[in-house]
Amino acid sequence: MTGLMHGWFAIPLWQRVLGAMVIGVALGLLWPAATSAIAFIGDLFVRLIRMLVVPIVFISIASGVTALADPRKLGSVGARTVSLFAATTACAVSIGIAVGMVLEPGKGAALGNAAPHALGEPKSLYDQLMGIVPVNIVQSLADGDMLAIIFFAMMLGFGVILAGDKGRPVANLLQSVAEVMFHLVRIIMEITPFGVLALIGKAVADNGVAVFANVGWLAVGVAVGVLLQILLVHVPLIALVARQHVLHFYRTIVDALAVAFSTASSAATLPVALRIARDDLKIAPGVASTVLPIGASIGKDGTAMYVGLLSIFGLQALGIEPDLPMLAIVLLTGALAAFGTAPIPSASLFMLAAVLASAGVSPEQTALIVGFILPFDRLLDMTRTVASASANLTVTTVVARWEKAIDAEIETETQMQQPAQ
Repeated sequence: MTGLMHGWFAIPLWQRVLGAMVIGVALGLLWPAATSAIAFIGDLFVRLIRMLVVPIVFISIASGVTALADPRKLGSVGARTVSLFAATTACAVSIGIAVGMVLEPGKGAALGNAAPHALGEPKSLYDQLMGIVPVNIVQSLADGDMLAIIFFAMMLGFGVILAGDKGRPVANLLQSVAEVMFHLVRIIMEITPFGVLALIGKAVADNGVAVFANVGWLAVGVAVGVLLQILLVHVPLIALVARQHVLHFYRTIVDALAVAFSTASSAATLPVALRIARDDLKIAPGVASTVLPIGASIGKDGTAMYVGLLSIFGLQALGIEPDLPMLAIVLLTGALAAFGTAPIPSASLFMLAAVLASAGVSPEQTALIVGFILPFDRLLDMTRTVASASANLTVTTVVARWEKAIDAEIETETQMQQPAQ
């Protein structure tokens, strides 16, 4: 038994999830009656996801804000870095929303028990803005009021920073709880193959293999969104602000993009990005070692684009036609949620709940959407992490330009190459 367990955990999680998906599809096609007997496993998995959403959002954002308390990160370099990442993140969410509205990947998606969702009487813009500030944070946490939770988490983080040394114990506590929560996520992820088998089996039994058509369009949307983010946001920053030759830049950082794609983790890409920034892009070590770690924490262009796209996917799957105020809420919440996402694979799926909840989607339906996407998330995660890696090195190069921290030799070489390209 011990050897069997060891062999099971020795298989990478994404391979176990993929195998469970194949078994679920086969079960749904060949023995559909059996899927009802194991449906409770999928329901249990959905409940576990719901259990984590509120604490993950609150702790991730609060600890993420306090992590910027390092004086080096709050100076000129830090202020420019955070501002630029905020701008690229907002652009990424907007691109994800736009791609979702054009491709409509969620139209007709089969989400098991999810039904078309009625939002009821819409709130006025005044009520939506006032609702961001919670009257009772305990009640907001209990109700899953995500905008209020995000606002309070950010205020708590800023309060800890302003408290200085007296706030350090609280900052350490938040960082410690965040680490505990990330390990809890990993525990839930180990249950994923069984939840996926039950959810996919039931979906295929009810709807046939047509259930995969929407996932295919979602994958196309992720690829298109990553490409648009790089072409419309990163390339202009490199060419016009950093004044670097674009093809030379991307040839230089290709190793970091490859590592990002293979690991699906911004944190895992950090050592390679640091080497490229210092040795190849000739960026001063002080700037590179400040900007890139911040980027690994908050520079999540790929995640932001994905959250925007997935939010539209989820709304479409539930039969909701988003209006302009709802899209504005999705944009705001998506950008804030992306800032607080942990730099680990599939973490953005848990932050999706913050966005959909702000648009009025129930936790049960959000969890079903997460369960629907999770089996396919590894490949999608690999693709979108490329945009995050590109953003981190783009922002680092731009900040280095502003700080006059790029070796003059590399500039001369780049300018000489440009007419020949």
